[in-house]
Amino acid sequence: MADNLKRAAGRNAVELSPKPAVVDIIECFPLPIAVLDHTGEAVLVNKLFNQKYEQEILHSPTVRKTIHERGAGWKTLKIPYGVHDAVACRARTVDLPAGSMLIFDDAADEDVLRQLDQLQTQVSALRRLCSTDVLTGAWNRLHFEEVVAAEIERSVRHRQPVSLILFDIDHFKRINDTYGHQAGDSVLRELVSVTRKTIRSIDMLFRWGGEEFVVIAASTGYRGSAALAAKIREAIEAHRFQSVGPVTVSLGVAERIAPEPAETWFHRLDDALYRAKNSGRNRVWVERLGSSDIWAEESGPSVVRLIWQEAYECGEPTIDAQHLELFALANAALDASFKTAEPRAPFEAAIDKLLAHIVKHFADEEEILDARGYSDLAQHKAAHASLLAQADKLRAAVAADRTTTGELVQFLADKVIAQHLFAADRKFFSLFANQLAQVSKRD
Repeated sequence: MADNLKRAAGRNAVELSPKPAVVDIIECFPLPIAVLDHTGEAVLVNKLFNQKYEQEILHSPTVRKTIHERGAGWKTLKIPYGVHDAVACRARTVDLPAGSMLIFDDAADEDVLRQLDQLQTQVSALRRLCSTDVLTGAWNRLHFEEVVAAEIERSVRHRQPVSLILFDIDHFKRINDTYGHQAGDSVLRELVSVTRKTIRSIDMLFRWGGEEFVVIAASTGYRGSAALAAKIREAIEAHRFQSVGPVTVSLGVAERIAPEPAETWFHRLDDALYRAKNSGRNRVWVERLGSSDIWAEESGPSVVRLIWQEAYECGEPTIDAQHLELFALANAALDASFKTAEPRAPFEAAIDKLLAHIVKHFADEEEILDARGYSDLAQHKAAHASLLAQADKLRAAVAADRTTTGELVQFLADKVIAQHLFAADRKFFSLFANQLAQVSKRD
């Protein structure tokens, strides 16, 4: 996949040939226009631009700034004219699939504005054409290059994870050989339809090539992406394809680790898919690495409101579900504690529900760890007993109206979450590593 990425980047040029009509409109348009590649170099200028300007103006600071402010509308700027002079005009930048189009406006009348609308419509159609896979209707690899770069930047800026799910059809060559290439094309189209119905609205599906597809899962770490990949696998396995019957896919999942290069991320993703296929196909293989783990460890828990992150999961379904419920009940108790003007009954009820959950969770967790042969179980049980003793004191203080919100926050955030979940519980996470790393096909 990484090698394919390099080859695609080498082709990153403005592709106007599919729409020669667009080239004609640009050439004859009654405003100066320059079409630029992704580096800002001109690949096409129309007649009016050549009549009014030298191409060197495209390298002037004011013009370069306008090029980088895509979608900002018309900007007034001064274009260098001669050695010491400058001429004022307006300019705007329009996105292209692999570059941009810079339009200069000296004095546009209504007819020119109508033609400008027509040009932008043509450009939008061209952009869609260059971004979409013709056979399946999924986004294509060229568009993937643009989107994934933006997602990496957004992930770093907002400290939100981003993951990729790479999958391909098991034994697709056998489908083509048995039923013919038309049936194979039909399978690809149906697979895209099934996948689109399964993924979330924030996810994007791309055809990487052949029978290989990739999903960008924004704001999602490897745990959430593993669950999404499992849903895709199950939906495709359950679907009966019109021409060939049942079809299965193998999937690899990898979350980006900032600040690794994109190629390293893609190599890990490729390796995850290879492991899924090499392990028997029709399964998900997850790379258990990602920025979500690093950022969660750096940030720790919220002080006033506890924020659940998927990096807190160990991979054991019962424990993870109870930890998630613990966060929800703790936040409910915190919310109730701030409502000082209201009766204390809701606050006391929230505390009772939270403490009852903690008691049950500790018992269930100890039983699961015992079944797994956890070597530090005795020490873990002692930690549970200490927390329950403190919880009893907290409940007594609530009954006597002697507790404060600060004390409750300290117990929940510091004792239960920071000291226990982030420290003691993480010691047994390795027991369930394989359980989270690989989501196998159903029996």
